[in-house]
Amino acid sequence: MKNEKQALGAEPIYDARKLGVPKMLVLGLQHMFAMFGATVLVPILVSGYGLPLSIQTTLLFAGLGTLLFHLCTKFKVPAFLGSSFAFLGGFEAVARLDAGKFASMTGEEKLPYAMGGVVVAGLLYLVLALLFKLVGAKKVMRFFPPIVTGPMIILIGLNLSGSAVSNASTCWWLALVAMAIIVVANIWGKGMVKIIPILLGVVGAYIVALIANAFGATAVDAAGNVVPLISFSNVSSASLVGLQKFAIAKFDITSILVMAPIAIASMMEHIGDISAISATCQRNYIADPGLHRTLLGDGLATALAGMFGGPANTTYGENTGVLALSRVYDPKVIRLAAVYAVILSFSPKFDALVNSIPTAIIGGVSFILYGMISAVGVRNVVENKVDLTKSRNLIIAAVIFVCGLGFSGGVSFQVGNATVTLTSLAIAALAGVLLNAILPGNDYEFGTDVKGDSAANLGTY
Repeated sequence: MKNEKQALGAEPIYDARKLGVPKMLVLGLQHMFAMFGATVLVPILVSGYGLPLSIQTTLLFAGLGTLLFHLCTKFKVPAFLGSSFAFLGGFEAVARLDAGKFASMTGEEKLPYAMGGVVVAGLLYLVLALLFKLVGAKKVMRFFPPIVTGPMIILIGLNLSGSAVSNASTCWWLALVAMAIIVVANIWGKGMVKIIPILLGVVGAYIVALIANAFGATAVDAAGNVVPLISFSNVSSASLVGLQKFAIAKFDITSILVMAPIAIASMMEHIGDISAISATCQRNYIADPGLHRTLLGDGLATALAGMFGGPANTTYGENTGVLALSRVYDPKVIRLAAVYAVILSFSPKFDALVNSIPTAIIGGVSFILYGMISAVGVRNVVENKVDLTKSRNLIIAAVIFVCGLGFSGGVSFQVGNATVTLTSLAIAALAGVLLNAILPGNDYEFGTDVKGDSAANLGTY
């Protein structure tokens, strides 16, 4: 027993079978808890934009996507694929589309078009994977240096900040409770507590809300009406077991142009995650099975999820934290977490329970989360030592920021009989990539700094 404890705490374990089935099941459960808060938060936030993204469907494709990723990476990489925060700005932009065919659409009708954009974004991963395989990572990454990806990630957080304030304003004291729990867990927490601050913030604030609700506490809804803090009407009517709600993807050039450019930021996040996992596990997964295989797995998982109504997937930094904590690096425990997620996805009652979380709690969580997304963009620029005394870098960053913030309503134009809308994020991404390619003096070289390569990881706070 003493030797086993020493192995768990001090020595890396690459084959979890030596620990026995019970311990493997517990380790898988730990990974599920790590991914859970962030994964279910994405559909909750997206539903807040007016697009009814299903928690059941999200969990199903998080689990299936993870298993598909492991298949593509020869079962070598211990990564969990959960909902991507990078695409939140895209979902909000689709929800706000009001030109052409989108003018008369409800949120439910817009959702399949957003999913179509997610599918195309996932397929872009495959293009990048092919390029990595054919010409090498260093040549490809010169087109996506931190001076482009960093400001893009910053913009994603800034464009979402308004919705965080709006949600929090429904009940400020409850939002502050959620924020306080996240801050305390993140700064002073130890072990697992430090790894799951979002989950703890949601659960802790929910418990406080339950107590307050029993004493008659109220909130204000979007229409300004006073409503109970928590409503369980949908929970009681929901069945315990049931199928997921699928939304089959539809394709439109406008929604594709909204979502597809965000793939630039999410692919950098992926590369950051794989770099971080490699450093944690003391294995070079960028070389074996290769970054082209990890991108292939992530892209296929994202495209599959988008095709049936799930959000874009991404490798999770939260689970990398669990790997560092447990020092059990066997991908089999990650696959157990994926199976747990699939099982949970077959419960409409669980879906309804999660959806009963007050808007103010979501506002409090997103208040910090959206700010952290922007902060990760800043970290990406800083840790890659981007020289902002160079005019080219200043110009690229300046143009990206002005495009991303200035074109708040996007730009619409006619192509034949169709109205095409470029959102601010799409304009910013295109401008950044083009300026980086045109202006001389691009000295970025991928793969020289592990810390810099992992700096775009949105799941490490």
